[in-house]
Amino acid sequence: MQEIIQELDNRRKQARLGGGQRRIDTQHAKGKLTARERIELLLDPGTFEEWDMFVEHNCVDFGMEKQSIPGDGVVTGYGTINGRLIFVFSQDFTVFGGSLSQTHADKICKIMDQALKVGAPVIGLNDSGGARIQEGIDSLAGYADVFQRNVMASGVIPQISVIMGPCAGGAVYSPAMTDFIFMVEDTSYMFVTGPDVVKTVTHEEVTQEDLGGASAHTVKSGVAHNGFPNDAEALLYLRRFIDFLPANNREKPPVRPTADFSDRVEMSLDTLIPDNPNKPYDMKELIEKVVDEGDFFELMPKYAGNILIGFARMEGSTVGIVANQPMVLAGCLDINSSIKAARFVRYCDAFNIPIVTFVDVPGFLPGTSQEHGGIITHGAKLLYAFAEATVPKVTVITRKAYGGAYDVMSSKHLRGDVNLAWPTAEIAVMGPKGAVEIIFRADMGDKDKIAARTEEYRKAFANPFVAGKRGFIDDVIMPHNTRTRITRSLRMLKDKKVENPWKKHGNIPL
Repeated sequence: MQEIIQELDNRRKQARLGGGQRRIDTQHAKGKLTARERIELLLDPGTFEEWDMFVEHNCVDFGMEKQSIPGDGVVTGYGTINGRLIFVFSQDFTVFGGSLSQTHADKICKIMDQALKVGAPVIGLNDSGGARIQEGIDSLAGYADVFQRNVMASGVIPQISVIMGPCAGGAVYSPAMTDFIFMVEDTSYMFVTGPDVVKTVTHEEVTQEDLGGASAHTVKSGVAHNGFPNDAEALLYLRRFIDFLPANNREKPPVRPTADFSDRVEMSLDTLIPDNPNKPYDMKELIEKVVDEGDFFELMPKYAGNILIGFARMEGSTVGIVANQPMVLAGCLDINSSIKAARFVRYCDAFNIPIVTFVDVPGFLPGTSQEHGGIITHGAKLLYAFAEATVPKVTVITRKAYGGAYDVMSSKHLRGDVNLAWPTAEIAVMGPKGAVEIIFRADMGDKDKIAARTEEYRKAFANPFVAGKRGFIDDVIMPHNTRTRITRSLRMLKDKKVENPWKKHGNIPL
């Protein structure tokens, strides 16, 4: 018995060493933690239960039969974050460069299957050189097996990817199908084809960082939701982030105690909107003054800044925030902002998270680049997402709500539950100046007449009262009461039940 116990201990030590101390030192020299160190930092101390520590690959080609390391390049299992059950896999770059074999994939699929059974989130810590080429088609089959799990888990349990090293080729499509992607600056990258292939095909010379680093995907492509300076910050951020999410699509969002009063009055909001309708203001200031303790967990802060998305809490319960940002492009909707917000709205709807929308939108961004880029289709994504959503939807119109963009931003006509407006709200087909220039085109030479007509139009339509008469908004509220009115509305809607017509699935304009 003692010999078996000793052998078990030796095997565990060997598995925990991964590719060996030399490769661990190399990993550290790059500023990266090892696969196990990452798990230890992510999960609550002492809660990690590892599965398949002793699994080894089955490849006997190209000398692989002489190279066999327990765990086969990925550490898998489950534990807790702040006491909540989480499944995790962490690719080990010290073992065959973290490359994915059929056995490696099987380990990942095993925990994903179990997570689906018990209804718990899956977090993937990606650090892999890609498919293990010695296995050929078997490694590609392994990727496909993981992809199928990603699809089956989508909308059922939260899936989060953290890119902490290379993630290239077919490997990128698993993170792409998860709900959120976070990256580590300078040490992680994602791309379908690398710099060498790009140079061969297009003659462009580009570095890995410029092609697929954190800056590329958090600023330019919108693939990643945020980037962090190092492994430790990314993992600590993730611990905080997971607290906003329910464990699965059958649970309501988690509730955290708060000392912030639901009827708190914020008098400074009464002067937030400038007197000049063309002058911007920071919508983030409004959000932070309305949500619990000013804690707004923004996502994709560097991409499509004309719209804000993220999580916050109202009376301790998670809500999703969608808000136009007048500081960027005057808050206009464009292709990137529509895609950014649409995916977030659909996530909230899938996981029973109420949506609070703050509207100040003068319309869709004009221009040939937008039209030729498909703004019609992409704008329809956001419209579709809001219209399809059955979770509680509370909307506050702070200033401009013009044209089709008014409809798109969770209007009453798209089954908005509670739609409120500040006295500064302007709800109309278009702005007064533009409308008058069309209606009274014949008077364009008379500046006084045009000015008078513009003021006439402003009084008639650029206010919330016409919409109020039609029942398109439920009330005009004082800005300082915004938090109170939102919390009361969400409290009233907490048991809301709405079902869409039965269908296999809708055909959202992708």
